[in-house]
Amino acid sequence: MADFPSVTVLDHPLVQHKLTRLREATTSTAGFRRLTREISLLLAYEATRGLDLEDAPIETPLEPMTGRRLAGKKPCFVSILRAGNGILDGMLDLVPAAGVGHIGLYRDPDTLKPVEYYLKLPHALAERFCILVDPMLATGHSAVAAVNRLRAAGARRITFVCLLCVPEGLRTFAAAHPDVRVITAAIDRGLDDHGYIRPGLGDAGDRLFGTR
Repeated sequence: MADFPSVTVLDHPLVQHKLTRLREATTSTAGFRRLTREISLLLAYEATRGLDLEDAPIETPLEPMTGRRLAGKKPCFVSILRAGNGILDGMLDLVPAAGVGHIGLYRDPDTLKPVEYYLKLPHALAERFCILVDPMLATGHSAVAAVNRLRAAGARRITFVCLLCVPEGLRTFAAAHPDVRVITAAIDRGLDDHGYIRPGLGDAGDRLFGTR
C-alpha cells in the first residue's frame, strides 16, 4: 500500500472469507480457534516467502535431480502472549520444525503501554528468520516492544504477522521499525477511546480462550 510500503495485506479470497466469519459475534470459541488457525496458516505462506533455500541433490524414483530445500537454521516463530498463541498453532502446522519463542506482554489499561512479564526465546536468533505473531496491531506499542526485545537478543531478520491492524498502530510501528515487514489480513478503520480496533473482532484472547 502506498501509505504503508512495508505492509502486505493478504487479500486472498479464502483469507477474506474466513476473516469475515471470524469477526462475527455469533462465532463460537471453537469456531474462532479453528478459523484463526486456518487464517494463520495462509498468512504463514506469505510470511515465509523470504526463507533462504539451497540446492539439494536427490534421487527421484526415475532419475537424479537437484531440488531446493530450506538453508541454515530453522526459522523461529515468536508469540506475543497470550493471544499470539492462536496464530502460532497455524504457523506450526506449516513449519512444524520451527523454533518457538514467547514474549509475555499486557497492556496497562490507563497508559495503554506494554508491560513485560515473560520472555523465553530460542538460541542463535541472529542466524534465524524470525516471525513475530499477535492477532492485533492496535496502538502498536506491544509490537514495538516485542521487536525491541528480539533485536536485543540478536535477531536481525524479523517479520510481524497479525490478523488485523489500524493506521495508528502502523504509523507507530513504522516509526520505530521501518525495516520490519508487516503481513496482515486487513487494515481496519481505527481505534476507539479504549484503544480497541474498530470494527475489529473483539478481544482476540478472550474469544480464543473462552474468557469473554
